[in-house]
Amino acid sequence: MKTFRYGRTEIAHLKKRDKKLGAAIDEIGMIERDVTPDLFTALVVGVASQQISAKAAETVWRRMEEKLGTITPSSIAGATPEEIQQCGMSMRKAGYIKGIGDAVTNGSLDLAGLRDLSDDDVIARLSALNGVGVWTAEMLLIFSMERPDVLSWGDLAIRRGMMHLYGKSTIDRAAFERYRKRYSPYGSVASLYLWEISHR
Repeated sequence: MKTFRYGRTEIAHLKKRDKKLGAAIDEIGMIERDVTPDLFTALVVGVASQQISAKAAETVWRRMEEKLGTITPSSIAGATPEEIQQCGMSMRKAGYIKGIGDAVTNGSLDLAGLRDLSDDDVIARLSALNGVGVWTAEMLLIFSMERPDVLSWGDLAIRRGMMHLYGKSTIDRAAFERYRKRYSPYGSVASLYLWEISHR
């Protein structure tokens, strides 16, 4: 499995810009987080795994492969919402996933073209799809496209990690934005460490 790539350059920048984050990086060491380079797979997994545990998401994905074969835009577009639902999800989620397959096969969503767009434009394009919110689009930017500077305000664990790191009881949007600017252009690596800190 491929993991999110980062190294000395990103770590040196974050340690120089933020002493507390730097100390946490030294303590935690390198983090290996899996990435899914195939954008369609990442998008379907992102929707299928919303609001369920990682283990439940794995079960749903395995059932989809057993029922539909290799998960591709055409295999999803060729399935009925009922068939997708039978893999262990709500009819609403099944409809979202079917809609993504349809959008890619009919050309209204050009996944390859997303790679040429800015982060904000990718988020706008993906969150226009039913069932794909800003958070899901941001996770796709990190864990499929490996974009370097993504820090999600909508991610509760990121905010919790910040509160732990800086000894705060709350983080408002203005403080969050100050930290985001401090970490830039390596916000995605900061995200990896904030997630880790949030679990401690």
